Amino acid sequence: MLLVAIAFTVFLLMGMPVAFAIGISGTLFFFLHPELPFTIPVQVTVSQTQNFALLAVPLFIVAGNVMNKSGITEQLLNLASVLTGRLRGGLAQVSLALATLMGGVCGSAIADAAMQTRMLGQGMIKRGLSRGFAAGILSFGSLITPIIPPGIGFIIYGTIGQVSIGRLFAAGIAPGLLIWLALGTAVWIAAARRGYAPERTTRPSIGEVVSALRAGIWAILFPVLLLVGLRFGIFTPSEIGALAVIYAFAIGFLVYRQLTRQSFMEALEGSVMDVGAVMFLIAISAIFSYGIVLERVPEIISSWILGVTDNLNAVMLLVVAFVVVAGFFIDATVLIIMLTPIFLPLVRELDGDPVHFGLVFIVACTIGNFTPPVGAAMYAVCSILKCPIGEYARESVPFFVAAMAVLLVLIFAPGFVLYVPDLIFGPS
Repeated sequence: MLLVAIAFTVFLLMGMPVAFAIGISGTLFFFLHPELPFTIPVQVTVSQTQNFALLAVPLFIVAGNVMNKSGITEQLLNLASVLTGRLRGGLAQVSLALATLMGGVCGSAIADAAMQTRMLGQGMIKRGLSRGFAAGILSFGSLITPIIPPGIGFIIYGTIGQVSIGRLFAAGIAPGLLIWLALGTAVWIAAARRGYAPERTTRPSIGEVVSALRAGIWAILFPVLLLVGLRFGIFTPSEIGALAVIYAFAIGFLVYRQLTRQSFMEALEGSVMDVGAVMFLIAISAIFSYGIVLERVPEIISSWILGVTDNLNAVMLLVVAFVVVAGFFIDATVLIIMLTPIFLPLVRELDGDPVHFGLVFIVACTIGNFTPPVGAAMYAVCSILKCPIGEYARESVPFFVAAMAVLLVLIFAPGFVLYVPDLIFGPS
């Protein structure tokens, strides 16, 4: 398995697409073990796509793309501006509020970062924010989006680890708001030092707030309806994904009336590309995962870590440190697929809560989207704003520190993470 890991690393350093690096290095395992039938890679790849729970992934992707075409984003931007426009940092604070509101709509950090950059990026620069600062907050702000339900990472982790997806969704609410607070504080401190002005100088009237809430209520209601449906057993996660598509379609056509036949087809076309990329990655990863399980890699790593410490918090700190460093080089989705079977059994062995660990683990994995050298959200934002990576990295340090501080809080405060899931679903 060591040669397979080396091959995977070499392929990544060569710039090979991650899915092909995983598939080719995983196939190498079978060349090194000729006693294994070579039909296994085909079988495990196909069987990986037959998991019914994973049907929720393409459905939520379609729902997010349709809702983005329905006009709901503009309504949420107006609501975000009303709620946070008077805070120091102006549009930077608005972008964080929008990312939080978009969590129930988009579910993808990369998509949210790219969308917000197109909407707000040039406006931030025109208002005096430095290019690197604007790129940094637009990138790191999208960390909130996949944590507020429904996040695709939760579905993948819950399916692989046999963890309640409903409880994972509920667990994302409080940490998502905490990330908003931490990043908002970092923006406020930087804005005070640099003299960045608020977006608006007057308090919003009650009428403005009510009007903005009324316009954006359909997006705010969606995660609530999702959790209610899961709590009372009305829908499975896959069925709630189908409901999300119908809901997005109805909002676009009947409420905002901005979803046309052309924009609907554009949403479907974008969804095909997104679903193809994600599901291809999930399918190919089965080849790599087969070798990991056969070689008992989870047991080996567990034994090594337990030889260092058997304290759950210390183990989670080690896991988070490893995942954050790995995220500098590997995509978040890949990390969730590859590392869940390795680290989740270890946490369970130490009587850790799989929902608590899953939330911490997914936040740690997602941070890699915003860090050099291969952060996908980072590249999306920097390419749109034409921001040098060096300037982005320098200006993003406060946001990285804020995100890591939140991770520490989440590790040592499982009650904070589990309060909402226990309130909705009962104690685990």
